Amino acid sequence: MKGNDTIMVIAVTKDNFEKEVLKSTKPVIIDIYAVWCGPCQQVKPIFESLSKEMPEYVFASINVDEARDLAIQYGVTSIPTFIFIKDGELKGKEVGPLGKDGMKERIAEYLG
Repeated sequence: MKGNDTIMVIAVTKDNFEKEVLKSTKPVIIDIYAVWCGPCQQVKPIFESLSKEMPEYVFASINVDEARDLAIQYGVTSIPTFIFIKDGELKGKEVGPLGKDGMKERIAEYLG
């Protein structure tokens, strides 16, 4: 089956966090962002593109203004922040915008 062009980034909230992230059978990369954050908006298309290229991972996003408790849980003090989770455990965290190559390197480093 060939993948389609629908965006494969899951919006995560406190209500679906356990199901989509902690109980995921695939490693998860989470983009913690805000709508008003310029650098967050710059990395969004890169993140969406990677979600289509790398179906072996779950790509998720958390809006810090709508799920502040999740951001606090992972010690997010600046955005964008990327969280890397495998088997329900935090494997890595990167603060600041990452380009496509940088993101692929971090995915390989933390989840590979």
